[in-house]
Amino acid sequence: MTQTVTNWAGNIVFTAREVRRPRSLDELRTLVADSARVRVLGSGHSFNEIAEPGADGVLLSLDGLTGGIDVDTAARTVRVGGGVRYAELARRVHEHGLALANMASLPHISVAGSVATGTHGSGVGNGPLASSVREVEIVTADGSTVVVGRGDRRFEGAVTSLGALGVVTALTLDLEPAYEVEQHVFTELPLEGLDFEAVAGAAYSVSLFTDWGAPGFRQVWVKRRSDEPFGGFPWAEPAVEALHPVPGMPAVNCTAQFGEPGPWHERLPHFRAEFTPSSGNELQSEYLLPRAHAPRALRALDGIRRTVAPVLQICEVRTVAADRQWLSPSYGRDTVALHFTWIEDTAAVLPVVRAVEAALEPFEPRPHWGKVFETPAGAVRGRYPRIDDFTALARVLDPAGKFSNAFVRDVLGG
Repeated sequence: MTQTVTNWAGNIVFTAREVRRPRSLDELRTLVADSARVRVLGSGHSFNEIAEPGADGVLLSLDGLTGGIDVDTAARTVRVGGGVRYAELARRVHEHGLALANMASLPHISVAGSVATGTHGSGVGNGPLASSVREVEIVTADGSTVVVGRGDRRFEGAVTSLGALGVVTALTLDLEPAYEVEQHVFTELPLEGLDFEAVAGAAYSVSLFTDWGAPGFRQVWVKRRSDEPFGGFPWAEPAVEALHPVPGMPAVNCTAQFGEPGPWHERLPHFRAEFTPSSGNELQSEYLLPRAHAPRALRALDGIRRTVAPVLQICEVRTVAADRQWLSPSYGRDTVALHFTWIEDTAAVLPVVRAVEAALEPFEPRPHWGKVFETPAGAVRGRYPRIDDFTALARVLDPAGKFSNAFVRDVLGG
């Protein structure tokens, strides 16, 4: 008898011998030790089979674990349980007068799952969400706990790990003093003559949106820290009404605009924490490539926009600072991230995904680990200089492949 669970979008059905929600760390350790194969679902906000445990495996949800958030105001750190989501974490941290350096556009996703897949926010000086991790606690195959912190030679392999090393039960994150952010939205930024470096560096966080129905960008979301200078945004006109990134969708679910100052956690995401995102109705892909290639990559996409536009809801362009996590899509290079929110039609979307990948191929794109992509596994492996080091680490911590699946084996080449 097997059980099935769908992902957030409903395009993937995971099959497992059991779906379990342990209520204590001891229960989780016993469950892991007694199981032949284990994967963790996170918030389910992935669009491929990265969490698939197989018919003989156990699919874990960590939502039932208690003891989720412990803020150390003196050290400016927070210990976060494996089931915690960013919206809850942000509120608790802010209550202590502290802040995270960055957040993703959707605050409803899990911290551990985001970190494990290299998920990011935006900003030329902001690394992916894993950049704030200083320690990771992992339940390994025999049920014991391994703690890996900065300075440990395994650290850069243990944080963004695709769940291939064990079950992440807690992360310790760096914090900083709380700050305010002002969000300004601009419209109709031309592609022709675009000074990408100037635009991307105009504020703490900048996101460009286009439906590729015409050249250029329909919207630019500029998030300025109130404690930093801001020279304005002279390349496009300010929006005259509140906007949603996807044309035609209600702006009421989005964070406040028109430069109204507010707490960091109520401005850095695009969407309000109290808004419950509906599942389904979309697929997502994302490709991360060297930021220096951004102008040419955008022109390449413009060259196929008539292919892309019919199945696209919105494309978002952001920047991410380089980091040192071995499996981070931003490893070793300042990055531009090209995100595609597609219509909910896999058969229509996949040929377009292949066209996008072909257009971006000269720029060595790395697909987001949790999104839809068609790039062959061998090509993906070739874009990660430390992939062999990660494979060796996985063999040490999980010699029998308890936390592996077809997706992970493709990545590791085994």
